[in-house]
Amino acid sequence: MHHILLLLLALLPAMSGAVELNSNTQRLPLGQVMAVLEDPSREATIAEVVELDGAGRFVESDEDVLNAGYSRSAFWLRIDLNYRAEAPAEHSRWWLELAYPPLDHLDLYLPDGRGGYRLAQQSGDALPFHERQIRQRNHLFDLQLAPNQPQRIYLRLESQGSIQIPLTLWSPVAYLEEQSGHIYVLAIIYGVLLVMLFYNLFIYLSVRDRSYLYYILYIASFGLYQVSVNGLGVQYLWPNWPWWANASTPFLIGAAGLFGCQFARSFLHTSEHSPWIDRTLMLLMGLGAVTMIVSLTSSYALALRMATFLALWFILIIFVAAIVAWHRGMRVARYFLIAWSAFLIGGQINTLMVLGYLPHTFITMYAGQIGSALEVALLSLALADRINMMKEERAQVLMETGRKLEAMNRELAESNRLKDQFLANVTHELRTPMHGVIGSLDLMRTLELSGELEQYQRIATRSARDMMQLVNDILALTELQAGKLRVSNAPFSLRMLVDELYAEYGARAATRGLSFDLELDGQLPEILVGDPGKLKQSLGYLLDNAIKFTLRGGITLSVKGYESAPGYSLDVTVIDTGVGFDAPVDDSLFQYFRQLDGSMTRQYGGLGIGLSLCKQLVELQGGTVSCQSEPGRGSRFQVLLPVELT
Repeated sequence: MHHILLLLLALLPAMSGAVELNSNTQRLPLGQVMAVLEDPSREATIAEVVELDGAGRFVESDEDVLNAGYSRSAFWLRIDLNYRAEAPAEHSRWWLELAYPPLDHLDLYLPDGRGGYRLAQQSGDALPFHERQIRQRNHLFDLQLAPNQPQRIYLRLESQGSIQIPLTLWSPVAYLEEQSGHIYVLAIIYGVLLVMLFYNLFIYLSVRDRSYLYYILYIASFGLYQVSVNGLGVQYLWPNWPWWANASTPFLIGAAGLFGCQFARSFLHTSEHSPWIDRTLMLLMGLGAVTMIVSLTSSYALALRMATFLALWFILIIFVAAIVAWHRGMRVARYFLIAWSAFLIGGQINTLMVLGYLPHTFITMYAGQIGSALEVALLSLALADRINMMKEERAQVLMETGRKLEAMNRELAESNRLKDQFLANVTHELRTPMHGVIGSLDLMRTLELSGELEQYQRIATRSARDMMQLVNDILALTELQAGKLRVSNAPFSLRMLVDELYAEYGARAATRGLSFDLELDGQLPEILVGDPGKLKQSLGYLLDNAIKFTLRGGITLSVKGYESAPGYSLDVTVIDTGVGFDAPVDDSLFQYFRQLDGSMTRQYGGLGIGLSLCKQLVELQGGTVSCQSEPGRGSRFQVLLPVELT
């Protein structure tokens, strides 16, 4: 009897102060027509709440959206409704919406018809999504209102996070029509995020700049955070994971802070121009990592408060970093600053709404997401501008390097010219005294010398001639490099030229215990037209190498000829039984100073220019030089040279 009396006393105000609605009502905000009871113990039962209501403990709300911030209390809402129907028997269906998806527990109590209340429906992200009566991202309860009968309902809610209570009564058709507009806004926001994510992923795969990688991870983390707080995550991505539905929000905020700070450090180069900002960002990265760990291992409430603290300082410090970078002359910082300003404004509005300092409206609810979409688009422009700036810097560096390289090439060319001129002058100057030395040594042979003096004379003569040969080689090299060497055409006796080669190199081969064989084609003409000096010099280099690299056996000089258009071709082959070598596939064998053994302790001496001079002299005369060799089986050098017949 006592409970019935309390119920009647509680219903008396409802009959006089119930909010009225009719069949034309589409949307009815309930923020200022509901009453609120805070339950700090979170243990009050519905019967106790009804008694407290009868005792006048409920407080009328004067806000469109009740914002309790981070409160550990449970809150009871009382709503009195009176449906005015045109027909007495007409019943009407309505949807009661609480448009704040992150709430953990919501319990709707309706009259049980026996003077009490019963638990009719439950919702909240702590429950699997399939247990909701109406499966929408926001919390919806289905109400059947009897016509012309005031009805009181109670709604209990509790959450470890921020408590926002945007409560609205909808006709189902109007609600579905209204939600289409919200879906369009969210589709645009997430579409921008997704497009920017794949765009920057493509850029990263192209340029491999780590700034893009950090930015991609930041976009992914922040985008998933928005999916989580909007209820779309629980609806589509993790409907059967209530634990993750709670933990995902602080975890993703921590991840966004971690990767966002690293992106700012990489993009703005804070370690170079602002060490204190760089250290602060690293500290926030550490806080982000700790927040991620706490969200998975500890209290959701603690992790969410850490995430909120991180978000406030994260936005502020990066904004300051952008201002400092811009002040110090970084061009890309202006885009970064504009982008972050958009996110800063939206994020701060949303955070202040969560903390209870701003009302819960469409703008405050979606401010952070709209700002983040603008930020992502503008930061992509900043990254594109950075690429352009890097291209400009690279082009400038290349131009500067090109100018320096051109100047160095000019200096090198001048240095080579002076070197060649110096070598030419030196060799010319050396030739005169060397001719005098050789002539004097030759005259000494006409005198009667003792055995020891005669030996000294032979050694001196041989050394002087070797020295003269080196001088002639260097002179030929400098003239070839300077392009001053010209081919002269004159009649010459091929037989006499071969005899001279035989006399000079046959004697040298004999001193080394080697045979020297001549193979002359009997059909060779006696007189040819060409440059006998350069031909003799070219073949001399080949014979000199053959004698030098042959320890036993001998050397063969084969001379053949045949008519060819438009004249006559000489085919001269120098064959030895020397050490041989692996012939390279390219022309490196004929390069300047190229030797198979280039060490200072090598067995065979020389400057390493003989084959190169031979090839260039032959090619200067229009001929070719080829080589065949095998290690241990000797070598074969062939000269094909066009000449003219008299």
